[in-house]
Amino acid sequence: MKWFSRQKINNTSPRRALLLLAASASLLLASGCEGNGNSAQLTNAGSSQAAVSASPAAAQTPVPVATDAPVTPSPEASATPDPISRKLAGMNLEEKIGQMLLVGIQGKTAGAEARKMIAEDKVGGIILYSNNVGSLKELVQLTNALKQSNAGNPAPLFMSVDQEGGKVSRLPDDYAAFPSNAAVGRGDDAAAAGTMGKLLARAVKSSGFNMDFAPVLDINSNPDNPVIGDRSFGSNAELVTRLGIAEMQGLKREGVIPVVKHYPGHGDTSVDSHLELPVINKTEAQLAELEWLPFQAAIREKADAVMVAHILYPKLDPDKPASLSQVIIGQQLRGLMGYEGVVITDDMTMGAIVKNYSLPAAAVDTVLAGSDILLVAHEYKNEQAVRAALLDSVKNGRISEARIDESVYRILALKAKYQLTDEAVPLPDLAGLNRDIQAWRKPYQQNK
Repeated sequence: MKWFSRQKINNTSPRRALLLLAASASLLLASGCEGNGNSAQLTNAGSSQAAVSASPAAAQTPVPVATDAPVTPSPEASATPDPISRKLAGMNLEEKIGQMLLVGIQGKTAGAEARKMIAEDKVGGIILYSNNVGSLKELVQLTNALKQSNAGNPAPLFMSVDQEGGKVSRLPDDYAAFPSNAAVGRGDDAAAAGTMGKLLARAVKSSGFNMDFAPVLDINSNPDNPVIGDRSFGSNAELVTRLGIAEMQGLKREGVIPVVKHYPGHGDTSVDSHLELPVINKTEAQLAELEWLPFQAAIREKADAVMVAHILYPKLDPDKPASLSQVIIGQQLRGLMGYEGVVITDDMTMGAIVKNYSLPAAAVDTVLAGSDILLVAHEYKNEQAVRAALLDSVKNGRISEARIDESVYRILALKAKYQLTDEAVPLPDLAGLNRDIQAWRKPYQQNK
């Protein structure tokens, strides 16, 4: 199944997209169409128990996307809404919220809860971890079954994985091993990093994935860091930027969506955010001199997706970690840096969040801050809680449906740009790919 025209999507600027989206809404209102029965609301109209603020500061009025002037649809835009706007206009609220959820599953098969999240909750994507991966045959059967469960839903699934190389490698042993980013960094060869991106893309794509949470753009500036280490290309901003962007471009060229991570930078932490909430006492000026540099370069190179970390920066936002902060996502990433792509949270069930905040409240806060996709990697009950919180918050006016539409537009546009489908993939013959990986990795063999 072919999705949308790549040319039409690529020729639609984000600002024009918002104009067209507004035009579509105007047409629906003018024709008396009730849609899903939920009108877009731009002001607070109360709160539900599920959406109680994750911190005292979260009670602030949601900040809409800034524009230079009120958007008034032109007759031309009204007459010819783009295909993403038409798709979005035909979706109900439950379908839209579903697209904003990227979830983990239990086990190595598509069990009842996994199928229910896809078929009934209409989640937009799946992430698989090592505990979901068996043999190559089992993995291909799993990705195909998950995509089959998505039949009839508004858009194909993001099928995602953390395949960085080194210790963060999820694919079965049938694949030749990739060296760590640090080993590649010591080679200081951007062309080799670009080849790494292409090979990673070929590997994940062969078993049914279309999104890779890579490259790591964190600068390993703290030797006591328990979570980054050799996942980083190195301790030098220029090196990390040059090799990271090359890897990102390699992934893109092979048709896999790269997700750069972990904005604003996880390299100077001494706490693992999987377990606790890291705190970094740096100013905006200090971050601009080091941590931000690779991400700013990625934005200039049209990064499709950015993952935001669960790290508290008290000098930027004393109440909320980056992943929940309107200052760090809305004002800095989207405003100051001009990023217009998809923002994805790190896993919302990590200790940094669940030990310090209510998960439903955190889900609402991250959307208000500017996130588009919420990664809920563990337990069906957590997906249910996040979904319910977002639905309730739109229905009671805490989040406007217009805000949801902004995110879903970005998500659908990204899926269309990469021409994602839910078509099954055959069991791959890895002989050629493995030869290519083995030949490429020879300079890094001792550090693989």
